[in-house]
Amino acid sequence: IEIVVDLGRRPEARYSIGPGYLSQKIVSWQDLDYITKRIGKFSNENRAGIERTLHRISCIRNRQFLITGLTCRVGRSIFGAISIIRDLLESDYSILILGKPGIGKTTIIREIGRVLSDEMEKRVIIVDTSNEIGGESDIPHLGIGRARRMQVATTESQHQIMIEAVENHMPEVIIIDEIANSLEVLAARTIAEKGVKLIGTTHGDCLENLIKNPTLVDLIGGIQYVTLSDEEAKRRKTQKTILERTTYPTFTIVVEMNQQNFWTIHEDVKMSIDMVLRGQEYLEQ
Repeated sequence: IEIVVDLGRRPEARYSIGPGYLSQKIVSWQDLDYITKRIGKFSNENRAGIERTLHRISCIRNRQFLITGLTCRVGRSIFGAISIIRDLLESDYSILILGKPGIGKTTIIREIGRVLSDEMEKRVIIVDTSNEIGGESDIPHLGIGRARRMQVATTESQHQIMIEAVENHMPEVIIIDEIANSLEVLAARTIAEKGVKLIGTTHGDCLENLIKNPTLVDLIGGIQYVTLSDEEAKRRKTQKTILERTTYPTFTIVVEMNQQNFWTIHEDVKMSIDMVLRGQEYLEQ
């Protein structure tokens, strides 16, 4: 659920079933000023929050850097939202959650943090880049349970905070929202190699999208071109130049959030990747 407030237009609410206007009144400069004075300070990513809540407000600016629009995303903590994958959390395997923007990835990992820290009594550190997981406050929201939260000053420094969390605070689990660049991908691999369980999210529709993304493909082992001998190509019944996985994936399990109530689970992502590269059907739940 989002509320959109743009200068010169009517305020609008966007529900899962479709949009609807909230008022017949046109939004003015005074309306935007009234709202922005009552929320937190905007970061360099143009995001802000409301103290002790999970709501996120993002702004649109004009060429003079004045705010001309606001997108207000309603944040919620939903207990029981991850019951379908609870058995996967009980394992020591790292889990990557894949989905489109707005489908609920942050809500899911917030509940994962609560379950791991409260019910499974794990030492959990959440690397919270935009304060979306733990809320806009130095005191984390109750929705993350006993999990500890490390705030990130700028998006560019997220990979450094990820490594700092491992080296300084001895976690059993690290939770990261929106792995987006090569430095964060490298930091995730470094953490996994230290024996710490990772729970992460990234944008994408499905596993095939991740394979085609040159920045994020290393999360699932990376891919490379390999030239086969004539005999091997004949035995495999393929071309001489093929794609193969480079190394072991950082994340053993991938969960695709296709829809809010429909997920695809790859319990052995290594096998799934190999099957995709060979053009074969793979096992999924």
